[in-house]
Amino acid sequence: MASLSRLDLRECLQTLSVLQWLPVYVFLGMIPVFLIPYFLVFTKFWILSVLALAWLAYDWNTHSQGGRRSAWVRNWTLWKYFQNYFPIKLVKTHDLSPKHNYIIANHPHGIVSYGVFINFATEATSFAQIFPAITPSVGTLEWVFWLPIVRDYVMSMGVCPVSGLALKYLLTQNSTGNAVVIVVGGAAEALLCRPGASTIYLKERKGFVKLALKTGAYLVPSYSFGENEVHNQETFPEGTWLRFFQKTFQATFKKILRLNICIFHGRGLTRESWGFLPFNRPITTVVGEPLPIPKIKRPDKTTVDKYHALYIDALRKLFDQHKVQYGLPESQELTII
Repeated sequence: MASLSRLDLRECLQTLSVLQWLPVYVFLGMIPVFLIPYFLVFTKFWILSVLALAWLAYDWNTHSQGGRRSAWVRNWTLWKYFQNYFPIKLVKTHDLSPKHNYIIANHPHGIVSYGVFINFATEATSFAQIFPAITPSVGTLEWVFWLPIVRDYVMSMGVCPVSGLALKYLLTQNSTGNAVVIVVGGAAEALLCRPGASTIYLKERKGFVKLALKTGAYLVPSYSFGENEVHNQETFPEGTWLRFFQKTFQATFKKILRLNICIFHGRGLTRESWGFLPFNRPITTVVGEPLPIPKIKRPDKTTVDKYHALYIDALRKLFDQHKVQYGLPESQELTII
């Protein structure tokens, strides 16, 4: 009975660790958006708003110049519960030498990219032990860093803007042993996410290859098996009014926030219930062999295309070598569009 109670408590803590994800970000985002203007205009605590805005102005470039990570935050016990909820696993196939810098390109995006977050933005899967002397930085949308408090929170985990300025700094101005993690398909790829799917946006995504050539950073393919399995996505039939409103809604959010809003669902507070929590299904991020890239100040289209093709071959090889081991049928192919 005591053992059963411990199991129930552990599962409850794991569920709460995932449940806090969205509310915490929304709450932290709402504080500066609403409280700073409110304090500034309507209360006698206007000095707090002034100080917050002054700090934001003073610290404005930090997120594009290596950020301000915290080993303490990355090692929170919370992330271990989060990891064990699925569970999430990080697999190394080759060593990464600290003598070089790397661009770890990850696929697929999924709904939230749980695998990328836990494996590279926290130490829940022991990244520092698996890849010693390598410092990971996860790229995300730049507008996240416009929000006081939120920006400090995400920077503490080693998250940076997925912008040319920030990525070039990490790959050229911050010595060696750096690895920037980019989910190449971006938020648009979330619309392709559904259980059983292995479709990614990559055919015309060449910016990360050009960045690698300009900086001399090695390209490292990685694939998160199971990322598409943790939510079900609803796409209404073409020609219906529901599909019309769905596409309009998605297009509006894409234009304003560069976010692709999906209609998805998963489990509720219990495993058998309906809700928006992800299903308890394993996610395994396999990191492949580094692809050496020459440093070329102004790479031409032919050179970019050449290394883009080499990267695609390396990614397909990684996918085919590990797909059966991590739950996909032998006949499953990686579809690149």
